[in-house]
Amino acid sequence: MEHETTLRSDAQRNRERILDVALAELTRAADTPLSAIAKKAGVGQGTFYRNFPNREALILEVYRYEMQQLADSAAQLLRTRAPERALREWMDRLARFAMAKAGLAGALRNATSKHGSLSQLGHGPVTTAVTLLLHANEEAGTIRPGLTPDDFVLAIAGLWQLDPHSEWQPRATRLLDLVMDGLRAGATGAGGPETVESGTGGASPVPE
Repeated sequence: MEHETTLRSDAQRNRERILDVALAELTRAADTPLSAIAKKAGVGQGTFYRNFPNREALILEVYRYEMQQLADSAAQLLRTRAPERALREWMDRLARFAMAKAGLAGALRNATSKHGSLSQLGHGPVTTAVTLLLHANEEAGTIRPGLTPDDFVLAIAGLWQLDPHSEWQPRATRLLDLVMDGLRAGATGAGGPETVESGTGGASPVPE
């Protein structure tokens, strides 16, 4: 039983290592050969193709994996930061994810042509994360009550209009600061909303 558990743990580590390497390499060059990704991840061809039988499968899983990691980071932030700061830092992580995803845009479009739109992939985890963050802030009185995940997604939609090859960070910070100002309008907190330093999460990689 212990041997089987070790094998499963090794297989999971291999899979995650492949995904981490694939994200970096495919973002840098969308046509990176799968053999090069396997080599850099330190796994054999057999191990690689057991996990990802083709390029399409790898690209889709990279996207799902990163979306899940991003979503999971919301709860991690809430455990170590005040709700308003956790929300603002998560928004910075979302911006970094959006820019990284842009580097995979062509490959993702091809991969999703048979599997539905990008918005359908990872939609559940991200909606759950946004719901968690909004609820924590509403309970703390730091944002206006009654906001929904759809409200939030529409408010930050401008992120996807930024050029990832430009100096996008200052523009993203300004946009997200404006969104935070809008979320705070009508907040019920007795002491007024906490002042959150803009771009606090921008230096952290996505995901951690």
